[in-house]
Amino acid sequence: MAGTIIAFGIVILVIITLLNTARIVPQKSAYIVERLGKYSRTLQAGFHILTPFLDRVAYKHSLKETAVDVPPQVCITKDNIAVEVDGVLYLQVIDPVKASYGIENYLFASTQLSQTTMRSEIGKLELDRTFEERDAINHAIIAAVDKASDPWGVKITRYEIKNIHPPQTVRDALEKQMRAEREKRAAIAESEGQRQALINVADGTKQEAIAKSEGEKQKRINEAEGRAREIELVAEATAEGIRKIAAAIEQPGGADAVNLRVAEQYIKEFGNLARESNTMIIPTDLSDVGGVVAAATRLIKKT
Repeated sequence: MAGTIIAFGIVILVIITLLNTARIVPQKSAYIVERLGKYSRTLQAGFHILTPFLDRVAYKHSLKETAVDVPPQVCITKDNIAVEVDGVLYLQVIDPVKASYGIENYLFASTQLSQTTMRSEIGKLELDRTFEERDAINHAIIAAVDKASDPWGVKITRYEIKNIHPPQTVRDALEKQMRAEREKRAAIAESEGQRQALINVADGTKQEAIAKSEGEKQKRINEAEGRAREIELVAEATAEGIRKIAAAIEQPGGADAVNLRVAEQYIKEFGNLARESNTMIIPTDLSDVGGVVAAATRLIKKT
């Protein structure tokens, strides 16, 4: 019975020993093993067995990129304005051995160095430029912290400023300044719009006047050309008619026809004169109608 208890105790001791010496390292992690208080080796991801009572895992490091919140701090700008600034620091363990033995706490050291560098960089700038030079400040902090953290086995990948909080009085002054600037730009934009509108209206009026004058000019040209063409056609028709009349007179019996036509017109006009007026002018010799017709015939022949 005593032997069974002893064997059982030995088995339990062996199991406990195996559990304490067996280590499973997760992916993207590294364990630092010390043997009798001295660095022995670095365990990468996977299953490992340590030497019982001699080896122990002294440090555990994550090889993932880590984001560290940098607490808010008060910085004095070049123009003596106190602003509160905070940020986020991104870093990654590159050498687990240096991260274990190079410094006591690389996260605390990186954060403190970021804050001191931030105060130094903000002190070089005036308040207005602190909002514009964020990228330059970020790069300066990255360069300073990354250089200092090289013996720690840590790589600084990024730094981002989260907030810049000036005092309330300064914020009120900046708000008034921005409001005045916006009102100024709005007034300028409105005046420019009115100016452009007036220019457009004047230009439209000018173009309208030019178009109307051009239209009037073309209208008059067209009317003049029409009247000239009308006169030309009437003249051509009259000339053609006269030529035909002359040709008809030269035909046999043409002169008699002219005499008859002249006599008819004479009598017709004499009758019209008698109807339209209360006063009637009668030729001294009514037989003179033949003489009038003969005179008109001679005039036609001369023409």
